[in-house]
Amino acid sequence: MKLGAFSVSLNVKDIKKSKDFYENLGFTVFGGDINMNYLIMKNENALIGLFQGMFDSTILTFNPGWNESANNLETFDDVREIQQILKDKNIKLENEVDSNTSGPASITIIDPDGNIILIDQHR
Repeated sequence: MKLGAFSVSLNVKDIKKSKDFYENLGFTVFGGDINMNYLIMKNENALIGLFQGMFDSTILTFNPGWNESANNLETFDDVREIQQILKDKNIKLENEVDSNTSGPASITIIDPDGNIILIDQHR
């Protein structure tokens, strides 16, 4: 199963302070909009998302179809294929995508320790 690019989406209290902190660790702004209270930051292959006021906890995020530079991958496992594999393994899905659709979609699962995992396909 190919999950695509991996990032950690952090729930932050003050996006400007968090931006400064991660810049001091060598991250640079890669995407997002600080005025909309979210930034995607990158350090080599490592990606983090900073989100202020958008969700309650840290989320592990995978993006099928993208590499860590948000470039399209030639081949990838569609989120609907991933969803079916997870269902076949009896992994509970918190939200599902209609398997009769195509294009952008996302599913969410929760690991045994309560960590949220978002599989978010953008194309």
